[in-house]
Amino acid sequence: MTNGAVHRLHESSILVHMAKLRTTLNLDEELLRAAREYSGIEEKTALIHEALRELISRAAARRLIALGGTMPKARAGRRRRSAKA
Repeated sequence: MTNGAVHRLHESSILVHMAKLRTTLNLDEELLRAAREYSGIEEKTALIHEALRELISRAAARRLIALGGTMPKARAGRRRRSAKA
């Protein structure tokens, strides 16, 4: 490996490391138990990721609802058509 290749490899390692944020959380064990029971997701990281996705989805929907009626002349955007089988 050339020095340049090693340097690029080191840079990509840093970027990958920075993309994975590690943190300590104090979680309510009862909430975790209930979330696992309802979702069927046993692994904590996957459970937290799914919970964050759901939170974002709900918050985005509430924002969209709050905008309802504020642009009466707005036209609906084009919808994607599903590929025919």
